[in-house]
Amino acid sequence: MTLSALLVSIVLASASLAWGYFQSGFGLYAIWILIFGAGWLLAIWRKWNWYSSIALLVYIVVAALGLWFEFNSSWMFAGGMLALFAWDVSDFRRRLNLSAKDDDTRGLERHHLIRISLLALFGFMLASITLSVRVQFTFEWVAVFVIFALLGLGQLVRWLRR
Repeated sequence: MTLSALLVSIVLASASLAWGYFQSGFGLYAIWILIFGAGWLLAIWRKWNWYSSIALLVYIVVAALGLWFEFNSSWMFAGGMLALFAWDVSDFRRRLNLSAKDDDTRGLERHHLIRISLLALFGFMLASITLSVRVQFTFEWVAVFVIFALLGLGQLVRWLRR
């Protein structure tokens, strides 16, 4: 269940960012984003757990740069939030592999995906509201939102570990 959510979120994050860059006339960067996304998929297959943290950092920087250069905000927000979702699910899968055989892993997966999906839905709703009101964020505001999103996700992970 988490594997399919992980793969879909990586593909959608890569496609969102690449499409946003392509629409703004940066086709070469869009290709590199897609190649990096394919690398992330390869890393899952090869079980390179370190790659997801690097991918999250790269995708957030790419999304923030896209917002800075005033690319389509919808695609940049979607790409960044889906990358954050993929990173969280990747980390959760890694921790789930360390669980005991008699643990209810299906139940843990279901509860985690519900919680993180609700968090992502709230983030998408907030981004949609700000985009529909035409609020333009400066780079500093985007950095603050990213920091709060990472802190919130960290808090969520700590709650789930209890």
